[in-house]
Amino acid sequence: MADRTESQSAPPRTGTGEPSAEDAYLERRSLRRGSAGPLLLTGLGVAYVVSGDFSGWNNGLAHGGFGGLAVAAVLMGLMYTCLVFALAELASVLPTAGGGYGFARRALGTWGGFLTGTAILIEYVLAPAAISIFIGDYVESLGLFGLHSGWPVYLACFVVFLGIHLWGVGEALRFSLVVTAVAVAALLVFAVAALSDFHVDALDDIPVRADAFGASSWLPFGLLGIWAAFPFGMWFFLGVEGVPLAAEETRDPARVLPRAMASAMGVLLLLALVTFTAATGARGSAAIQSVGDPLVQALQPHGAPTVAGRIVNYAGLAGLVASFFSLIFAGSRQLFALSRAGYLPRFLSLTSRRKAPYLGLLVPGALGFALAAATGDGARMLNVAVFGATISYALMALSHLVLRRREPGLHRPYRTPGGMLTSAVAFVLACAALVATFLVDKDAALIALGVYGVALAYFACWSRHRLVAAAPEEEFAALAAAEAELDRG
Repeated sequence: MADRTESQSAPPRTGTGEPSAEDAYLERRSLRRGSAGPLLLTGLGVAYVVSGDFSGWNNGLAHGGFGGLAVAAVLMGLMYTCLVFALAELASVLPTAGGGYGFARRALGTWGGFLTGTAILIEYVLAPAAISIFIGDYVESLGLFGLHSGWPVYLACFVVFLGIHLWGVGEALRFSLVVTAVAVAALLVFAVAALSDFHVDALDDIPVRADAFGASSWLPFGLLGIWAAFPFGMWFFLGVEGVPLAAEETRDPARVLPRAMASAMGVLLLLALVTFTAATGARGSAAIQSVGDPLVQALQPHGAPTVAGRIVNYAGLAGLVASFFSLIFAGSRQLFALSRAGYLPRFLSLTSRRKAPYLGLLVPGALGFALAAATGDGARMLNVAVFGATISYALMALSHLVLRRREPGLHRPYRTPGGMLTSAVAFVLACAALVATFLVDKDAALIALGVYGVALAYFACWSRHRLVAAAPEEEFAALAAAEAELDRG
């Protein structure tokens, strides 16, 4: 049975010029348009990810060795590149704050839209909570401000950076760009310093497991190690798919979004290549496979601090701040779009005088702080976020395939290179990455499924009967339904 959609519309504008209830509803839920251009959006795409270059990825060496993580990183880089091209096309068709949820809503219906939006929300709510813990660890290790890791540091992170977001999107994106530039510059400094002490024989120095199928010095954990390293290969790119969430705040989004997404992906591919190769070649895969600061360790092989190591250590904090800050932005926009359309409580999409979705920022921020303070387990939360991300990737790639097949005549200002083959590659690799999360942290995957179950129960029993027809994503889907009805007639 088809879902019953409740429109917020009232009689149209009257002769007195008073706005309808529908117009008033959307006016209270509008973002500041035209605030972001190509440079800010490219910076946003890199900011989502840059903290992953400083740490986290190296744990994949303990699952796949140098060869296993290298293959995993290449495959995950291919998956993200294909996904970015597919999303660039979809974003040019439907440039709204809903991002991937909006694309899936048109292609897969209300259930598909909610499944995709919830998966994205899991990623963008839990990832900042995890990163706030990592920031706390960095602050303590660097001895900054006399602070120690714990809830005061987490609280300071959320209060300060939520405050900047509440100030305005333009100010927030400019701040993100500056911090991201600092982090990227430090990665380049690291690469130059590490490559000056590069040793090929250091790459494959992890002992070989004799009982692993296909094991060798390059694949010490065998062929299965490649698959187990998938989630860590994702760390070089995780989050870049969130650029379309800024669509409603972008100047000429149909033209600018594809260009910014491609540029961000190009920068991330280059950073992944030089960071991974330089770090393992300078110190050795065995030495950095489980440390929290692999780049710093790579620059001090004898344990003595170096100038380059200090620069990278402080810049690692900048990278964490950039990713934390940008992921807060992404989560607030996804929550805003789902709430505006009625999938989540509608009051969460209200915007301030400065056109910031203040409840969409404050509610996830409060939840993230509570999780960070209560658990202190950043790695587990990040694994849950990765599980949600892989589900959303598969559904967004599938949405591209469905729309290409079902609506070939749809106006597409930008077309994905390679067409359906590109999104098919992204879909297959996303499904493989989803399964791989169970190989790394089964408990995290089960936690994500539990959250999913609660959200789906809410949607099935309540919100699917109360959707807002005037929301951009719902109007887009309704237009498609009307066109299909005319074609059948």
